[in-house]
Amino acid sequence: MPSYHFNTLKDIPDLSGKVILITGGTSGVGAETIKQLAVHSPSKIFFTGRNAKAANNLIESMKLVNPLVQIRFIPCDLSDLSSVRQASNRIAAKVSRIDLFFCNAGVMASPAGLSKDGYEQQFATNHLGHALLIDLLMPVLQDTAALHGSDVRIIITTSQAAATSLVPKRGIDFSSLKTEQRMFGGRWRRYAQSKLANMLYAKALSRQYPCVTTVSIHPGIGYTGLQDNFNLLDRFVMWATTMGKRSPVNQLAWNGLWAATAPKGPARGQVRGGEYYEPVGDRPRPTDHQNNTALEDELWDWTQEQLEAWELKAGLKVRHSFSSSQHS
Repeated sequence: MPSYHFNTLKDIPDLSGKVILITGGTSGVGAETIKQLAVHSPSKIFFTGRNAKAANNLIESMKLVNPLVQIRFIPCDLSDLSSVRQASNRIAAKVSRIDLFFCNAGVMASPAGLSKDGYEQQFATNHLGHALLIDLLMPVLQDTAALHGSDVRIIITTSQAAATSLVPKRGIDFSSLKTEQRMFGGRWRRYAQSKLANMLYAKALSRQYPCVTTVSIHPGIGYTGLQDNFNLLDRFVMWATTMGKRSPVNQLAWNGLWAATAPKGPARGQVRGGEYYEPVGDRPRPTDHQNNTALEDELWDWTQEQLEAWELKAGLKVRHSFSSSQHS
């Protein structure tokens, strides 16, 4: 079992006055993140998910941890852009600031399928839904960043899978993202592709919005509920290949908590926008895909085009004109 040398009680500072948003907070790493943040007395914690019963149970249990923290559940299906917009409206109506935004929710190695909006479902859930939620809440994040003494951060959960040969040859196959992308080993390749998108989008957001510190993190390896849809063979393969590498769920929250609260800066042990971190606070050497600025630009532009097209199709007022992400 890995030892990450991170003490959540001592290393996380007082969070008084902070407002926190966590996607996928009803179970697994998201729920653990809520539990470990609540100890440090933030003002409010909002979390999204699809399981209202689990959400209510978590809220009740948190009253015993720190009854002074306001904890609210916002229903949201990240694979459905209409649900994402409804959630963003509910969040924006309840808060005037967001200090920490954990993009934690996700699916892993799920069977081939399309989202309600017609996108490959893992890419829709892991990347596009989060991208829309970030875009819609960016005005709140920017307003918070303008406050004296603020430190606004977005922490996007990715995976080591994005740094493996599972990633498609191009990195992201944009031409087929509106198909089920059936291929050999497709469930894992589609997953790795969506996790590469998480890494690259964090880098793009860091450049587009430098007032917000955006990073991507790998939480580690362990059983969190994401594996519930695995067949027996996949369960056995994961068990066999991760022996000695697995961590309990509470430790899987540590890297995100570190990225959200450690001092900012370029030195080892500090957090710098646009970077990818493995547990805890380790910055591995990037792969060619992760360093591919052309792919990063293409992802940014593709994402903005898709979101704008969806808002126009839905008859919604486009919030702002999307900017190109071309590197100089």
